[in-house]
Amino acid sequence: MHLLRLLPRHTLNWIFLMTALAVVAPRAALAEALLVVEADTGKVLQADNATMPWYPASVTKIMTAYVTLKAVKEGRMTLDTLLTVSPVAASQSPSKMGFPPGTQVTIDNALKMMMVKSANDMAVVLAEGVGGSVDGFSAMMNQTAQKLGMTQTSYVNPNGLPADGQITSARDLAILARAVIRDLPEYEYLMHIPSIRYGRRVTQNFNKLIGRYPGADGFKTGFICASGYNLVASATRNGKRLIAVVLGSTSGHARAVRAAQILDRGFGGSGLSWLKPELGTVDSLAPIDATPPNLRDEMCNGKRKRPATDEDADVVAANGNASTGETAVTFFTAGLQPPAGKPSDLIAAAPLPSEPIPVYTGPTKTGTALIAAVAAEAEKQTSRRGKKSKIAAKKPDAAKSKAEAGAKPAAIRHASARPEAAAKPAASADKKPAAKPTAADKPAPKPAKPNAAAKPKGENKPAG
Repeated sequence: MHLLRLLPRHTLNWIFLMTALAVVAPRAALAEALLVVEADTGKVLQADNATMPWYPASVTKIMTAYVTLKAVKEGRMTLDTLLTVSPVAASQSPSKMGFPPGTQVTIDNALKMMMVKSANDMAVVLAEGVGGSVDGFSAMMNQTAQKLGMTQTSYVNPNGLPADGQITSARDLAILARAVIRDLPEYEYLMHIPSIRYGRRVTQNFNKLIGRYPGADGFKTGFICASGYNLVASATRNGKRLIAVVLGSTSGHARAVRAAQILDRGFGGSGLSWLKPELGTVDSLAPIDATPPNLRDEMCNGKRKRPATDEDADVVAANGNASTGETAVTFFTAGLQPPAGKPSDLIAAAPLPSEPIPVYTGPTKTGTALIAAVAAEAEKQTSRRGKKSKIAAKKPDAAKSKAEAGAKPAAIRHASARPEAAAKPAASADKKPAAKPTAADKPAPKPAKPNAAAKPKGENKPAG
């Protein structure tokens, strides 16, 4: 109280207003974990549910990349090492490249496909190539997690597809991101590739901060129904690098907006930071003993317009804008300074133009060999597309034939039925022939009806 008496009246007014707003501010409808740390020191700038256990989904692939690149750095293999797609890898659920078993791909290309497209099959290719099997590689992942101090993390597979026992936390993911920056600076470019090109197909990075948020330079998105939309991100401004973790957001768009918001706060500092207790470093955050929240009902219910997936990064929940959290409290806790650019506008904008990095199968290629390989794959995709178009064009013709076949019996029925009806008057020889010939003439105009029935033939033409 003595300290408060020494404060100017206008400062006290700000404090009371901030406290009142904090009390009345609406809470997010869904569970969410947020964490912002300084990359070099590990100092925690914001932590909400940071040690709550969580399902990692595809942010698991950060560890897959870390273990693989450590093996490369230690000389056990190279980026040019060829790995083979196994039946196990080929059978993984999407998102994936979809290569058939027996296809060969370099570690370098597999990493790029995994980190940009979040290809589940490439994660298994890397796991089998580095660890001998999925189980062997998972053991390597868990050993690495223990060594790094990720005490809340357990891995069962290398891609984050749903599995019992696959758990992490925002705290542990920030520790892992710091390890990537510290231990693998020469390979860190793999964590923020804007897009890749495979033949004709260009895939943008699912991390919507890349190419949109100033200074964004990492790492990976993730989604399964149970986890919600996850994101481990980083950005650098004026030599200061921050790591942000968002777990359990409502959509691919919302998680990027949320990450941009908390990064803005971290970079902006806070004029009221002296009021906040020190949060220490990320390693010192106390783990929570709890069961991971299961968001399946909220994420994958029938109320969504489209099925929720990590690949469909533009899916936004009906209450997406309501969950961005841009309240007056955010304004005050950001040091009484409005943000330079509204995060939701930044994320909604198109990414900065960039040249997609080519990826391909087979041995490492450079120069003209690389150009030829990309062109050959593009040609294959074009011919496959052409075949599909021809098949699609033939299908309506088949439908026409069916319509014609269906119409013909109807015409025959009409033609045969009418003469029988007309035969009755013809059999009455004692009746006047003047009126009855018109009845007998009726079958003549009726064959026009099959033509009318066949009219839909023209409507079944394939659209242009």
